[in-house]
Order: sequence, then structure tokens, then C-alpha cells
Amino acid sequence: MSSSTKRKEDEVVFRISMQRLSCICCSLPLFGFLACVGTSLYLHFEGATATHCGVRNYLPSISAAIGGFTPEKYIWRICIGLHCAPRYMMPFMYYRYFQNSMDNVKQKFAFTLMLWTACLSHVIEISSLVGLTFISSSENRGLHENLFISFMVFSLLFMLIMCILMRWCNQDKPENHKDRRSQKYKTILFLVNILSFLASVYFFIRHNSKCEPGVYSLFALCEYIVVITNIGFHATASLDLENAVFMAHFPLSRLPSPSSSSERTWLPL
Repeated sequence: MSSSTKRKEDEVVFRISMQRLSCICCSLPLFGFLACVGTSLYLHFEGATATHCGVRNYLPSISAAIGGFTPEKYIWRICIGLHCAPRYMMPFMYYRYFQNSMDNVKQKFAFTLMLWTACLSHVIEISSLVGLTFISSSENRGLHENLFISFMVFSLLFMLIMCILMRWCNQDKPENHKDRRSQKYKTILFLVNILSFLASVYFFIRHNSKCEPGVYSLFALCEYIVVITNIGFHATASLDLENAVFMAHFPLSRLPSPSSSSERTWLPL
């Protein structure tokens, strides 16, 4: 091994595959979601399932499960806070991924425009999620609702564009089974997500207008499906970016050498 190669390897202080990082990023909100719902049902069932008209309800809504009680809101905030930094890297990784996959694309300008829109939508989606996580409806209801709307709009827009881009790239590559499988999963998860969201809107309106027993539980169940399919959609990045690696380097070669007259020792951090 040459000295230059050895030096480069010594400078790598952190290395992780994007496939593993994607799984970690998706596991954190999934764990937080399940832990919050389970804790709400076990510790705060009456309060978490209460409705404004007093009808029977069996499941807490997402807002009640993650922001209404302690320790649920802290569990959710910790999980979202830990996962959001790596999530901000995903748009840039996907940009590189699609840039390397657009050789057979004829309408490159339209493709690039959609790619930039997808990356921007993903950043806004993550930022909206962080905002509505740390600003509860009890603290600022209007801002919380606007952040939720922003999250849903841009998450659906991101998923839609990703499905289009995957189909666009794979139409001339029938032999690429991995990308075809990723495209199939994305399409299914997107359709289930948007149908569940529309169903949740219907049950929410019906609950507020008629106050029927159990209807709010159906609304909450649809919310759960929206969350799980959103996480599942982002988990497909483990298929798309399985060969990518994230590395953090520390420039040891650029550190100044301690002079012979000085007792200071330079240590890599």
C-alpha cells in the first residue's frame, strides 16, 4: 500500500453505506410513531381518544399521539431530530443518482427541471415535518396546520415526481430488475398514500358533521397508513442508493506540524 493511499484511508473518520443510512433514517420515525401510539393507548387512552362531541373512539389521532402528552411528544421529537440531518442529504444523493441515469433520456431539460423540483420538494417536506414536530397545535395552531398542509402537499409532489422519473429512466432498461422493483414499490406506496389521505379527509369531515361512533377511529387509521406508506416510500432509497457510500474526511495532511520549541500536540478530532 502506497503512503498516499494509506494517508487517504487514515483521513476517513466516518464511513457508512447510503443503504444502511437510509434504513436508519426510516427506522427512527417508524419507531417513534409506533412508540407514541402505543404509549398513548396504554398511558393516556381516555385523553388521547377523546373527541369534541364525546362519541366513542378507539384510536388516537397522529396529533394527539405525538404532541398531546408526555413522554410521547419527547419520543417523537427526539426521533425526528435525529433522523432529519441525514434526510437532508437524500435530495443531493438522488440528484447524483438521476444525473447518472439520464443518458437515454431525450428530453433532458424537462427531466432536469422535474429533478430539481423533486429535490426542492423533498427539502420543504423535511423542513415542514421538523416544524410541525416542534411547534405543536396547542402552541400555535395556525402555523402547525400550515406546516402540516405544506408537509402533505410537498410529500405527495415528491412521491409523484419520483415515480415519473423512475419510469422515465427505466423505460429503456427492461433488464434492470432492481430499478424496476424500486419503481413498482414507489408506485404502490404512492397510490396507497394518496388514497389513504383522501379517505382521512372524508372521515374527518364526516366526523365533524355527523359525530358518529368509530368514524374518528377510521380517520386515525387512515392517518397511520399515510405515515407508514410515507416512511416506506423513503425507505426505497435503500434500493436506489445501495452502491453509494457516505464518508466524512478529516484533513490530517493539512494540520500544521508542531514546532520543536512548542509543547503543543495536534490531535485529530
